[in-house]
Amino acid sequence: MVRIRVLVVDDHRIFAESLAAALAAEPDVDVSAAGSGPAALRSLERAAAEGRRFDVLLVDADLGGSLPPARPAVPVQEAGEDGVVDGISLVAGVRSGHPAVRTVVLAEKDDPRRAALALQAGASGWVAKDCSLSRLLTVIRGVLRDETHLPPALLTGVLRELTAARKHRTESERLVESLTPREREVLRCMVAGLGRKAVAERLFLSPHTVRTHMQNVLGKLGVHSTLAAVALARRAGVGPVDLAGDVVERGGQLA
Repeated sequence: MVRIRVLVVDDHRIFAESLAAALAAEPDVDVSAAGSGPAALRSLERAAAEGRRFDVLLVDADLGGSLPPARPAVPVQEAGEDGVVDGISLVAGVRSGHPAVRTVVLAEKDDPRRAALALQAGASGWVAKDCSLSRLLTVIRGVLRDETHLPPALLTGVLRELTAARKHRTESERLVESLTPREREVLRCMVAGLGRKAVAERLFLSPHTVRTHMQNVLGKLGVHSTLAAVALARRAGVGPVDLAGDVVERGGQLA
């Protein structure tokens, strides 16, 4: 029998323990629980180091607090001290670091905007917390077959949100294309969560020059903060600079 390894990530202890107990009663399901995003990431890393992995993460949409209405999902690199702002940000982090793991978001209420954000972040499903165990098991098994699961009542709203997001992405791409190559490199460093000093060290520039580049980036993108610039960059498909790489650009030469 092929066993399914599930990690429940929810900071509501009673709910997490109850759900884990219900799933553990299934003969082909192994369940663990984590009470926060950082704890979940540590569990994933530990499992990978031990030569095993989780198959599905069930993530509370409001893990660590909900997003304000107009705020986009925040990349893990730019979250708070714990590394994750909420459940949707955790989805993005898992997609980046553990792409083989499927994530399903558990929500207390249907929200087309947040469901669309979850799908964009890499989630394979959005399920109501009060759904039946049989429904949840159907979703878990379905996402392992590369299916995407949404409540039927959310489909129209999610499609509308994704269409609007595509329109914003097109505009964002146009703005990013207005940047010089150096400004785009600075933007990628900003997406990676690097501060002015770290950007200066990485690109072999003075902090004053980096400050000028950052101001130019904000001006050309038409935003007033680093967070807004990063959100726009993400919409345009701009990824973070490779912090693990040793090869960087210096005066047109590779160092």
